[in-house]
Amino acid sequence: MDRSTNFPDINRLSIVAGVIILLYATIPFVNLPSQQININFFSIVFAYRLDFTSIISILVAVLAASGSDWLVQSHPHRDSHSFIRHGFIPALTAWVIGVPLSSLSIGPEWWVVLALGGLLLILVFISEYIVVDPHSAAHVPASMGLTAVSFALYLTLAITVRAAGLRLFLLAPALVISLFLLVLRSINLRAPFGSWNYYWATGISIFIGQLVVGLHYLPINSIVFGLVLVAIAYSLTLFAENLEEGVIGNKLWIEPLIIFSILIFISLVIKI
Repeated sequence: MDRSTNFPDINRLSIVAGVIILLYATIPFVNLPSQQININFFSIVFAYRLDFTSIISILVAVLAASGSDWLVQSHPHRDSHSFIRHGFIPALTAWVIGVPLSSLSIGPEWWVVLALGGLLLILVFISEYIVVDPHSAAHVPASMGLTAVSFALYLTLAITVRAAGLRLFLLAPALVISLFLLVLRSINLRAPFGSWNYYWATGISIFIGQLVVGLHYLPINSIVFGLVLVAIAYSLTLFAENLEEGVIGNKLWIEPLIIFSILIFISLVIKI
Protein backbone atom coordinates (compact mmCIF):
# COMPACT_ATOMS: atom_id res chain seq x y z
CA MET A 1 0.00 0.00 0.00
CA ASP A 2 1.27 3.44 -0.87
CA ARG A 3 2.30 5.14 2.34
CA SER A 4 1.59 8.54 0.80
CA THR A 5 -2.15 7.83 1.02
CA ASN A 6 -1.95 7.16 4.77
CA PHE A 7 0.25 9.97 6.04
CA PRO A 8 0.58 13.59 4.89
CA ASP A 9 3.83 15.23 3.93
CA ILE A 10 5.69 15.64 7.22
CA ASN A 11 7.10 19.03 6.26
CA ARG A 12 3.68 20.47 5.44
CA LEU A 13 2.15 18.96 8.58
CA SER A 14 4.93 20.41 10.75
CA ILE A 15 4.53 23.88 9.25
CA VAL A 16 0.75 24.02 9.63
CA ALA A 17 0.64 22.62 13.16
CA GLY A 18 3.68 24.62 14.24
CA VAL A 19 2.25 27.96 13.07
CA ILE A 20 -1.07 27.36 14.84
CA ILE A 21 0.54 26.26 18.11
CA LEU A 22 2.99 29.17 17.91
CA LEU A 23 0.11 31.63 17.53
CA TYR A 24 -1.57 30.27 20.65
CA ALA A 25 1.78 30.33 22.48
CA THR A 26 1.96 34.12 22.00
CA ILE A 27 -1.11 34.66 24.21
CA PRO A 28 0.83 34.80 27.53
CA PHE A 29 3.21 37.39 26.14
CA VAL A 30 0.75 39.79 24.49
CA ASN A 31 -1.61 41.94 26.51
CA LEU A 32 -3.93 44.06 24.39
CA PRO A 33 -7.00 45.87 25.75
CA SER A 34 -10.31 44.32 24.77
CA GLN A 35 -12.74 46.20 22.57
CA GLN A 36 -16.51 46.35 23.00
CA ILE A 37 -18.29 45.95 19.67
CA ASN A 38 -21.94 47.06 19.52
CA ILE A 39 -24.12 46.38 16.49
CA ASN A 40 -27.56 47.94 16.22
CA PHE A 41 -30.07 45.88 14.26
CA PHE A 42 -33.69 47.03 14.23
CA SER A 43 -33.30 48.66 17.66
CA ILE A 44 -31.68 45.52 19.05
CA VAL A 45 -28.14 45.97 20.33
CA PHE A 46 -25.74 43.06 19.80
CA ALA A 47 -22.72 43.45 22.09
CA TYR A 48 -19.52 41.43 21.75
CA ARG A 49 -16.23 41.85 23.60
CA LEU A 50 -13.26 41.25 21.31
CA ASP A 51 -9.92 40.47 22.95
CA PHE A 52 -6.56 39.13 21.78
CA THR A 53 -7.48 35.49 22.51
CA SER A 54 -10.66 35.81 20.43
CA ILE A 55 -8.68 37.24 17.51
CA ILE A 56 -6.15 34.40 17.73
CA SER A 57 -8.93 31.79 17.87
CA ILE A 58 -10.55 33.15 14.72
CA LEU A 59 -7.21 33.40 12.94
CA VAL A 60 -6.13 29.84 13.79
CA ALA A 61 -9.51 28.48 12.66
CA VAL A 62 -8.96 30.02 9.22
CA LEU A 63 -5.37 28.79 9.16
CA ALA A 64 -6.42 25.27 10.15
CA ALA A 65 -8.98 25.07 7.34
CA SER A 66 -6.48 26.43 4.82
CA GLY A 67 -3.72 24.20 6.19
CA SER A 68 -5.88 21.10 5.92
CA ASP A 69 -6.60 21.96 2.30
CA TRP A 70 -2.86 22.44 1.68
CA LEU A 71 -2.09 19.04 3.19
CA VAL A 72 -4.78 17.32 1.12
CA GLN A 73 -3.42 18.88 -2.08
CA SER A 74 -0.44 16.53 -1.83
CA HIS A 75 -2.72 13.46 -1.75
CA PRO A 76 -2.81 11.44 -5.00
CA HIS A 77 -6.61 11.08 -4.71
CA ARG A 78 -7.38 14.72 -3.88
CA ASP A 79 -10.49 16.41 -5.28
CA SER A 80 -11.43 19.97 -6.18
CA HIS A 81 -13.54 20.51 -3.04
CA SER A 82 -10.89 19.76 -0.43
CA PHE A 83 -11.23 23.13 1.35
CA ILE A 84 -14.95 22.70 1.99
CA ARG A 85 -14.78 18.96 2.59
CA HIS A 86 -11.68 18.78 4.78
CA GLY A 87 -11.52 22.21 6.39
CA PHE A 88 -14.45 22.31 8.81
CA ILE A 89 -13.36 19.82 11.47
CA PRO A 90 -9.74 21.14 11.67
CA ALA A 91 -11.11 24.69 11.90
CA LEU A 92 -13.51 23.69 14.68
CA THR A 93 -10.69 21.87 16.48
CA ALA A 94 -8.33 24.82 16.29
CA TRP A 95 -11.02 27.22 17.46
CA VAL A 96 -12.16 25.08 20.40
CA ILE A 97 -8.57 24.74 21.64
CA GLY A 98 -8.73 28.45 22.43
CA VAL A 99 -11.77 28.03 24.70
CA PRO A 100 -9.94 26.55 27.72
CA LEU A 101 -6.86 28.64 26.98
CA SER A 102 -8.91 31.81 27.37
CA SER A 103 -10.38 30.72 30.72
CA LEU A 104 -7.27 29.25 32.39
CA SER A 105 -4.66 31.38 34.10
CA ILE A 106 -1.16 31.16 32.67
CA GLY A 107 0.68 28.32 34.37
CA PRO A 108 1.63 24.65 33.94
CA GLU A 109 -2.00 23.67 33.30
CA TRP A 110 -2.24 26.21 30.48
CA TRP A 111 0.80 24.79 28.71
CA VAL A 112 -0.44 21.20 29.19
CA VAL A 113 -3.76 22.12 27.57
CA LEU A 114 -1.88 23.76 24.69
CA ALA A 115 0.27 20.66 24.18
CA LEU A 116 -2.71 18.28 24.27
CA GLY A 117 -4.67 20.56 21.96
CA GLY A 118 -1.80 20.64 19.51
CA LEU A 119 -1.57 16.84 19.56
CA LEU A 120 -5.31 16.55 18.93
CA LEU A 121 -5.07 18.99 16.02
CA ILE A 122 -2.24 16.98 14.44
CA LEU A 123 -4.31 13.78 14.73
CA VAL A 124 -7.25 15.53 13.06
CA PHE A 125 -5.02 16.71 10.19
CA ILE A 126 -3.72 13.16 9.69
CA SER A 127 -7.25 11.70 9.79
CA GLU A 128 -8.53 14.22 7.26
CA TYR A 129 -5.67 13.23 4.97
CA ILE A 130 -6.41 9.52 5.34
CA VAL A 131 -10.13 9.77 4.57
CA VAL A 132 -9.41 11.32 1.17
CA ASP A 133 -8.98 7.78 -0.15
CA PRO A 134 -12.23 5.83 0.50
CA HIS A 135 -10.49 2.57 -0.42
CA SER A 136 -7.76 2.92 2.19
CA ALA A 137 -7.71 0.29 4.95
CA ALA A 138 -7.47 3.11 7.51
CA HIS A 139 -10.45 5.02 6.09
CA VAL A 140 -13.09 3.56 8.43
CA PRO A 141 -11.21 4.08 11.74
CA ALA A 142 -10.13 7.56 10.62
CA SER A 143 -13.74 8.46 9.74
CA MET A 144 -15.01 7.16 13.07
CA GLY A 145 -12.30 9.08 14.87
CA LEU A 146 -13.16 12.33 13.10
CA THR A 147 -16.85 11.91 13.94
CA ALA A 148 -16.11 11.21 17.61
CA VAL A 149 -13.73 14.18 17.85
CA SER A 150 -16.28 16.41 16.12
CA PHE A 151 -19.00 15.68 18.67
CA ALA A 152 -16.53 16.01 21.55
CA LEU A 153 -15.72 19.47 20.22
CA TYR A 154 -19.42 20.22 19.84
CA LEU A 155 -19.91 19.20 23.48
CA THR A 156 -17.19 21.68 24.46
CA LEU A 157 -18.84 24.36 22.37
CA ALA A 158 -22.29 23.72 23.88
CA ILE A 159 -20.94 23.77 27.44
CA THR A 160 -18.96 26.94 26.78
CA VAL A 161 -21.74 29.00 25.23
CA ARG A 162 -24.17 27.86 27.93
CA ALA A 163 -21.71 28.73 30.72
CA ALA A 164 -21.07 32.12 29.10
CA GLY A 165 -24.73 32.99 29.59
CA LEU A 166 -25.36 33.96 25.97
CA ARG A 167 -28.83 35.11 25.10
CA LEU A 168 -30.97 32.74 23.08
CA PHE A 169 -30.69 34.67 19.79
CA LEU A 170 -26.91 34.16 19.95
CA LEU A 171 -26.90 30.71 21.55
CA ALA A 172 -29.27 28.96 19.14
CA PRO A 173 -27.63 30.01 15.83
CA ALA A 174 -24.15 29.13 17.12
CA LEU A 175 -25.23 25.60 18.07
CA VAL A 176 -27.59 24.95 15.16
CA ILE A 177 -25.32 26.17 12.35
CA SER A 178 -22.24 24.38 13.70
CA LEU A 179 -24.25 21.17 14.17
CA PHE A 180 -25.59 21.36 10.62
CA LEU A 181 -22.04 21.48 9.23
CA LEU A 182 -20.89 18.78 11.65
CA VAL A 183 -23.70 16.33 10.76
CA LEU A 184 -23.27 17.06 7.07
CA ARG A 185 -19.59 16.20 7.24
CA SER A 186 -20.09 13.16 9.50
CA ILE A 187 -22.61 11.55 7.15
CA ASN A 188 -20.40 12.43 4.18
CA LEU A 189 -17.55 10.48 5.77
CA ARG A 190 -19.63 7.31 5.99
CA ALA A 191 -21.72 7.69 2.82
CA PRO A 192 -20.94 4.99 0.22
CA PHE A 193 -20.19 7.53 -2.51
CA GLY A 194 -19.14 10.46 -0.32
CA SER A 195 -22.40 12.28 -1.00
CA TRP A 196 -23.72 15.29 0.92
CA ASN A 197 -27.05 14.56 2.61
CA TYR A 198 -28.57 17.96 3.30
CA TYR A 199 -31.92 16.46 4.33
CA TRP A 200 -30.58 14.60 7.36
CA ALA A 201 -28.31 17.50 8.34
CA THR A 202 -31.18 19.98 8.13
CA GLY A 203 -33.64 17.75 10.00
CA ILE A 204 -31.27 16.91 12.83
CA SER A 205 -30.04 20.49 13.28
CA ILE A 206 -33.61 21.89 13.33
CA PHE A 207 -34.69 19.27 15.86
CA ILE A 208 -31.71 20.02 18.09
CA GLY A 209 -32.41 23.73 17.66
CA GLN A 210 -35.86 23.19 19.17
CA LEU A 211 -34.26 21.33 22.07
CA VAL A 212 -31.83 24.22 22.56
CA VAL A 213 -34.77 26.61 22.94
CA GLY A 214 -36.46 24.33 25.46
CA LEU A 215 -33.36 23.51 27.49
CA HIS A 216 -32.30 27.16 27.55
CA TYR A 217 -35.08 27.96 30.01
CA LEU A 218 -34.56 24.94 32.26
CA PRO A 219 -32.47 25.26 35.46
CA ILE A 220 -29.74 22.83 34.40
CA ASN A 221 -25.99 23.35 34.46
CA SER A 222 -23.92 23.78 31.34
CA ILE A 223 -22.44 20.25 31.40
CA VAL A 224 -25.85 18.58 31.53
CA PHE A 225 -27.05 20.95 28.81
CA GLY A 226 -24.22 19.93 26.51
CA LEU A 227 -24.47 16.20 27.27
CA VAL A 228 -28.19 16.07 26.51
CA LEU A 229 -27.73 17.85 23.18
CA VAL A 230 -24.80 15.65 22.15
CA ALA A 231 -26.55 12.45 23.29
CA ILE A 232 -29.47 13.12 20.97
CA ALA A 233 -27.54 14.70 18.09
CA TYR A 234 -24.83 12.02 18.04
CA SER A 235 -27.37 9.19 18.24
CA LEU A 236 -29.45 10.61 15.40
CA THR A 237 -26.32 11.10 13.31
CA LEU A 238 -25.20 7.51 13.87
CA PHE A 239 -28.68 6.30 12.93
CA ALA A 240 -28.59 8.38 9.74
CA GLU A 241 -25.13 7.06 8.87
CA ASN A 242 -26.24 3.45 9.38
CA LEU A 243 -29.34 4.04 7.28
CA GLU A 244 -27.33 5.62 4.47
CA GLU A 245 -24.92 2.66 4.51
CA GLY A 246 -27.81 0.24 4.10
CA VAL A 247 -27.57 -1.30 7.57
CA ILE A 248 -30.69 -3.26 8.51
CA GLY A 249 -32.03 -5.04 11.58
CA ASN A 250 -30.76 -4.52 15.09
CA LYS A 251 -27.47 -3.10 13.84
CA LEU A 252 -29.38 -0.06 12.58
CA TRP A 253 -30.34 1.23 16.01
CA ILE A 254 -28.27 -0.65 18.61
CA GLU A 255 -25.17 1.57 18.34
CA PRO A 256 -27.12 4.87 18.52
CA LEU A 257 -29.10 3.51 21.49
CA ILE A 258 -25.94 2.56 23.39
CA ILE A 259 -24.35 5.98 22.82
CA PHE A 260 -27.58 7.74 23.82
CA SER A 261 -27.93 5.67 27.00
CA ILE A 262 -24.33 6.24 28.10
CA LEU A 263 -24.43 10.01 27.61
CA ILE A 264 -27.86 10.42 29.24
CA PHE A 265 -26.71 8.29 32.20
CA ILE A 266 -23.64 10.50 32.62
CA SER A 267 -25.81 13.63 32.51
CA LEU A 268 -28.14 12.19 35.17
CA VAL A 269 -25.21 11.32 37.42
CA ILE A 270 -23.80 14.83 37.08
CA LYS A 271 -27.19 16.39 37.79
CA ILE A 272 -27.63 14.31 40.92
